[in-house]
Amino acid sequence: MTVIRAAITQTTWTGDKESMLDKHEQFARTAAAQGAQVICFQELFYGPYFGITQDKKYYRFAEPADGPIVQRFAALAKELSMVMVLPIYEEEQTGVYYNTAVVVDADGTIVGKYRKNHIPHVEKFWEKFYFRPGNMGYPVFDTAVGKVGVIICYDRHFPEAWRELGLNGAHLAFNPNATKPGLSNRLWEIEQPAAAVANGYFVLAPNRVGLEDNEYGDEAVNFYGTSQIVDPRGNYVGELGSGEVEEILIRDLDLGLVQEMRDDWQFYRDRRPDTYDEITAP
Repeated sequence: MTVIRAAITQTTWTGDKESMLDKHEQFARTAAAQGAQVICFQELFYGPYFGITQDKKYYRFAEPADGPIVQRFAALAKELSMVMVLPIYEEEQTGVYYNTAVVVDADGTIVGKYRKNHIPHVEKFWEKFYFRPGNMGYPVFDTAVGKVGVIICYDRHFPEAWRELGLNGAHLAFNPNATKPGLSNRLWEIEQPAAAVANGYFVLAPNRVGLEDNEYGDEAVNFYGTSQIVDPRGNYVGELGSGEVEEILIRDLDLGLVQEMRDDWQFYRDRRPDTYDEITAP
């Protein structure tokens, strides 16, 4: 498959889990009706971004990686013949939770999962309260649309994470987010294009959008959306998403560009892991 049609989505918290699930099911149906073959939702897609506070009630949003939510969307993936990247709050066992993305193939098969490796713990991103660091490396999954890898939000600040996906064979790197105005604005503009160029693959980065004050009142932050899809040469594929309202971005991606970029720029040939001792030093 040379050209694929991909979708990413951005929205804000509706106020309850069931309406969020229904909304994202409709996103998938709308994208499929427009020919999309793969879709990725935003970080922790069916809940609020609860890292705003440290409150144990949000542990109840966690469920197994093969639990009811994933099973619901796996059945939908099969119905729509669509690959899905589902960023969930995973419960491995009671009291052990991860920020996870489950990858479902177009036949409804759960092909694997990625657990967020880098966990922030700063003002209004109190994630260490909710998540253990990932322990599954940086897997890449063979799917109906090609080789898919995932990193999640804060992971994007670490170039090693992007490179691991490339070394593991990714042609499509998904990066679901919940990111807000502040220190990250300029990074949001440059990190995805830089990663796409350095690794010679497509980067697809959905982000939440809007103010979740229906959950957090005056503590809420205004997520800036502007979801983006970037080609292996660092160019945006189409316009960025809205900075204010929910949206589905649907773009055609020529996977032949992965081979072209890697032929033109032999970064994988010329890298020197034998000289990078400090990167892996404790």
